[in-house]
Amino acid sequence: MERLNRGCIRLGIPAPDPGRLFAEAMAEIAQQDRCVLKIIITRGPGGRGYRPPVQARPNRVLHSSPWPDYPETLRETGVTIRVCATPLGSNPALAQIKHLNRLEQVMARSEWEDPAVAEGLMLDPAGRVVEGTMTNLFVVTEGRLSTPDLSRCGTAGVMRSLIMEIGSSLGMPVEERDIPLAELWSADALFLSNSLIGIWPVKEVDGREFRPDAVPSPLIDAVMARGFSA
Repeated sequence: MERLNRGCIRLGIPAPDPGRLFAEAMAEIAQQDRCVLKIIITRGPGGRGYRPPVQARPNRVLHSSPWPDYPETLRETGVTIRVCATPLGSNPALAQIKHLNRLEQVMARSEWEDPAVAEGLMLDPAGRVVEGTMTNLFVVTEGRLSTPDLSRCGTAGVMRSLIMEIGSSLGMPVEERDIPLAELWSADALFLSNSLIGIWPVKEVDGREFRPDAVPSPLIDAVMARGFSA
């Protein structure tokens, strides 16, 4: 809800009433034990052209779908990923928020069909690592956590924020900074995150191997307990 509100403010869309939205969300998922709830806020109807209406009448779209069947073993065995050729354009005005313009991610995800490749990393025009097509990235080096600076582009995931909070509480130095692609090859470990997978350690990037067991297990356990407990 905090991220949704921040996105509405940035885009100049009146934010929905939290109580009403929560009630609608509960009604949508009432008959399901576990599911994914997608909430979309649009600016609403307007005339032809790009100028937004003076008085926006936002729409709320709530859609539930089955919880994805990701194997639990991926947190132990790790995942294989690749580096995408499609870059993320730099635009600080839209950086960090979860907006609906995901064309760059769509183009990047269309670059591979191999089911053994779980995700693709996206770079900015300067060759800095930003994120995955559906995940955020963390680098583990000598007990420190680093995640790409998202001030120019990228999406600040909810799970990313939780991991940074938990990492700090466990005494792990956590920093947001520019990470050149070449720096990944000397890292102790890499892992991906989002609100559906929690943490996925990386075992291979474009043929380069990493140790999934080098991702601190206390961090994984704490994230799973905080983010996925019933």
